[in-house]
Amino acid sequence: MAYKPSPRPTFSEPTHLRYDAVTRYLWGDPIAGTVADWIYVSTDKIHQLVYGLAPGGAFRHSDEFRTIFAADLVYYVLSGTMVIANPATGEVHRVQPGEAAFFRRDTWHHAFNYSREPLRVLEFFAPPPSQGTSGAYARKQPLLTESKYGQDQALGRWPMDRAAIERDFTIRVVREHDHLWRYEGDNPQEVLVGLLVSTEHLTVGKIYLQPGQHTDLQIHGGDESLYLLEGTLHMHCPEKEGQQWFELRPQDGFYIPAGAPHAYYNMTDQPVTVVFGVAPTYLP
Repeated sequence: MAYKPSPRPTFSEPTHLRYDAVTRYLWGDPIAGTVADWIYVSTDKIHQLVYGLAPGGAFRHSDEFRTIFAADLVYYVLSGTMVIANPATGEVHRVQPGEAAFFRRDTWHHAFNYSREPLRVLEFFAPPPSQGTSGAYARKQPLLTESKYGQDQALGRWPMDRAAIERDFTIRVVREHDHLWRYEGDNPQEVLVGLLVSTEHLTVGKIYLQPGQHTDLQIHGGDESLYLLEGTLHMHCPEKEGQQWFELRPQDGFYIPAGAPHAYYNMTDQPVTVVFGVAPTYLP
């Protein structure tokens, strides 16, 4: 299979991205492996998808498919166990459901499904492929010809020199205790937000809505895309033409262009958890 750019579904207004209707795409070759993508949105600011690997599956890289990009990436594991490696440095990390891997531009990476169930990973990518940061950029980079899956220079030094070794990591695993917590909104509508990552290009976090809770109207300086992990979420977009009230089920997404007011509602007796990405800027 020869490389070709993936589809880029783009929207001009707040849009409900139903799981059963998002764009499906398959990429790879016998050397790189085969990866299934569910592409939710890919605008001029943000790119969100879910990718999948079968049990025992993997993606590496090949001459056609080079896994090195000019962007910040967050891989949030939804199911399965992801082993992610930087084959240039030998770093290897194990990432479980509810945890994420974060890395910045020019980081080679391979991923493996080290479990007996399908691996599903939610990906946020910014600056997005429309800015020339993905395959077009990767194909201009020197091909990595040797892959390492271990850091021999750390042997004999672990865990005594752990801090020094970890300082050189190019991939960071973000677990719940690593979140930057915020309590957002005005009394009495404060909601708990945990930020996994916040850079000059991309902010990724989780919103936790208790039964009956809703947020104030909010506005972001960048495009926002989200993925519903659990519960039933209602979105209110009061300035949208036509329909302004939307009901989301788990695996659904939602897109909100920069500057569009919106609010999250939990109208049920069960908790709601949302993973979101905003690019490039979180604050208005």
